[in-house]
Amino acid sequence: MTGQPLSAAFREAFRCHPAGVAVITADPGGRPVAMTVSSLISVSAEPPTVAFSLSSRSRSTATVLEAGTMVIHLLRYSDLAVAQLGATPGADRFGSDIAWERLPGGEPRYTDVATWFRARIIGTLPVTGATVVTAELLEGAAGAQPGAPELESLIYLDRRWHRLRERADGTASLTLMDAEYRDVFR
Repeated sequence: MTGQPLSAAFREAFRCHPAGVAVITADPGGRPVAMTVSSLISVSAEPPTVAFSLSSRSRSTATVLEAGTMVIHLLRYSDLAVAQLGATPGADRFGSDIAWERLPGGEPRYTDVATWFRARIIGTLPVTGATVVTAELLEGAAGAQPGAPELESLIYLDRRWHRLRERADGTASLTLMDAEYRDVFR
């Protein structure tokens, strides 16, 4: 034991643990919501199933859970604005200046995001401060990647957005997207 409280060690460890970025959108019939998550994981390929964590501090969590179905957008470097939009409290996430549509089931989808899946919740696990959700993918698309996929990825690390960049020698390195921007998404 180092004397460091476990919660402090946990925060430090996961602050330095890079994660992919996704935005979840849903609408049970009132008003659409969107939230940025970095906890999305694959669970099974047959049937296609994912899991993610929704913070109890987010006002969007109850709406996503009530909706039962949602759209999961897997973001790339070019989708940084969507990630920031979903992470900014009070932002108008579905205004007239945002490219989005409703799927036949009513779920909101950001049309500029190439990789997305409509999903339905198949299980939830309430835990202190969050709800872990499992969802089965029902339909969607994985947009073609114009270059090396690892160079197009949007990565969340140390409460900042990053991307991989190819160096002159052909290796990839992590590059901070915006040195001045620290998001509110935690």
